[in-house]
Amino acid sequence: MKTQIARKGGFTLVEVLVVIGIIAILAGIVLIAINPSRQFAQARNLQRQSNVNEILNAIGQRIADNKGVFRLATDSTCGQDIATTTIWKIASSTAISNAIDLNACLVPTYFPSLPIDPDASKAYFKTASDYNSGYTVQKDATTTRITVSAPFAELNEVITVTR
Repeated sequence: MKTQIARKGGFTLVEVLVVIGIIAILAGIVLIAINPSRQFAQARNLQRQSNVNEILNAIGQRIADNKGVFRLATDSTCGQDIATTTIWKIASSTAISNAIDLNACLVPTYFPSLPIDPDASKAYFKTASDYNSGYTVQKDATTTRITVSAPFAELNEVITVTR
């Protein structure tokens, strides 16, 4: 008679290692496919696009409310007008080169607060007493069209809207 060897239930070490290897490969493929850092960068770019449109709409509404002029001559709270062929950084301090403070002109009439670039890791965007929104405004000298841009866009995107 043949004797049968009693086999304990369970997996061999090789089987366990093969399963762990397959799970690791699948997890790597899923992480590459999802790419969370790219997803976050795309989300920040969508927020930048929304902010650019919001700023441009607010400037356009102010121009419409003031009969085609961005700033009335009697309005001293607006600081400087958007000059032609100059790129202005939207900021609250003239210490930031080429800065224009649109806060007094647009807040709270056209939106509750000026939008700031969503990448909060950049310390120069906001401090306790000052801000640099991270967006620029330019007015064309010949067509008087206004362009708002987000120069800190990620993933090699160019976020610019002109009206």
